[in-house]
Amino acid sequence: MHMLTSIRTSNGKIEIIDQLLLPHTTKYVEITSIEQAYDAIKDMKIRGAPAIASLASLAFAAYIQTSLDSAQPPAFLLSPESLSAQVIHKLDYLSGARPTAVNLGAAIRRLKAVLQSSTDAGKSVELIAADLISEGKLIADEDFDRNKRMAEHGGEWLAELDRGSGGSGQELNVLTVCNTGSLATSGYGTALGLITYLHEQKKLGKAYYTQTAPYHQGSRLTALELKTMQISSVMICDTMVGSLFQHHKIHAVAVGADRIARNGDTANKIGTYNAAVLAARHKIPFIVVAPISTVDLDTPDGSSIPIEHRKPLEACLVRGAVHPFEFDVEGKVRQETVMITPSDLEGIYNPSFDVTPAELITAIVTEKGVATRKEGETSFDLSRVV
Repeated sequence: MHMLTSIRTSNGKIEIIDQLLLPHTTKYVEITSIEQAYDAIKDMKIRGAPAIASLASLAFAAYIQTSLDSAQPPAFLLSPESLSAQVIHKLDYLSGARPTAVNLGAAIRRLKAVLQSSTDAGKSVELIAADLISEGKLIADEDFDRNKRMAEHGGEWLAELDRGSGGSGQELNVLTVCNTGSLATSGYGTALGLITYLHEQKKLGKAYYTQTAPYHQGSRLTALELKTMQISSVMICDTMVGSLFQHHKIHAVAVGADRIARNGDTANKIGTYNAAVLAARHKIPFIVVAPISTVDLDTPDGSSIPIEHRKPLEACLVRGAVHPFEFDVEGKVRQETVMITPSDLEGIYNPSFDVTPAELITAIVTEKGVATRKEGETSFDLSRVV
C-alpha cells in the first residue's frame, strides 16, 4: 500500500514535501541549513509533532556533519567547550520554532543529553560530534516502527472494546481530526496510523475526518493520504461532528497529540476539544494516539501547556486550486490564496491548539501500550505507557 512521505533523505540530502501546496501540487523542498528547517517548521511547510522533531534532528545532524567535512572547519570545532556552546545555541534556536509540540523539545533534550554525556566522558571534538550526528539520525529513524506499534495497540484495543460491547470488532467507523498520518510523522502515522492498521486488518468500516480549519489539514492532507491508500472515507466540516454522531454509528474518535500532560490532559489541533465534548455526550470512545515523546511528565495538567496562537490573518485566508482547474506552462494546477472575510477585522481569535481534559479521554495509546482511566477517576496514570 502506497503511503506519502513527509521527509526523504539520500546521501546527506534532506528534502521535505511542502505541505502548504498539497493536495494539488507535490513539491519537495531541500533543507540545507538549520535556519531553513526553522522556517519550514514555523511556516508550517512541515507540521505534525513527530515530523517536526525528525526534521529538526536531521537538520542539526547535517549541520554538524557539514561542519566536520568542511575544508576549513569552523572555529567551534576547535575544542569541546566551543562545540558545546555552539550546539546549545543552535538547539535552543530550533526549540523556538513551535512551542506547543513537545516532541521537538524532547528531541532537543536528547541531543543536549548526548552532548553532556560525551563531553563528561572526555571525548574528543570529533567523537562528540559523531555521537550527536548518530543521535540526530536515530531520533528520526525511530518514528516509523513506534508508529506501527501504536497503531496495532490502539486498533486491537478498539476491536476488543467493540466485541466486549456485543459488536463484531469489524466494520469499525472511526472519526479523526486534523492530519496524523505519514505527512505528520516519519511514516505510517499516529491516529491515522490506527485507522490504517484497521484497514490493513480488514476491520475498518469507514474513516471520517474533519476539514480542520483554518489550515484545512483534514480536507487537504488527510483526504490525500486516505485517497492515496484507497481507504474508504468521508469528509465532514468541523461543525458537522454532532450531526454525524446523531445520524451515523461511529465506534470511536481517534486523534493525535502535540503534548500530553502528566494527568492525561491533551493539547492537540484546534477542534479536538469540540469533538471530545460531543463524543462524551454520545458515549463514543475518545482515543489519543501519540508517542512517548509527546508525554510531558514535567507538565502537571493542561493549564500549564503553552498554546501557540497563529497570525490573525491566517484565519482569514484560504489557499487552493483555481476551479475549474487552470494549468500553467509546466502543466501544474494554478493555486491562489483568497481572503474569505472582510478586510481589516479588528478581532480574530486564532489559537492553533486546544486542550482536551483527561476526563473526556477514554484511552491514551503509546508505543508501550494502552492506558485507561480507572472507574470514577478524572485523570490517567501513564506510568505503564511511558
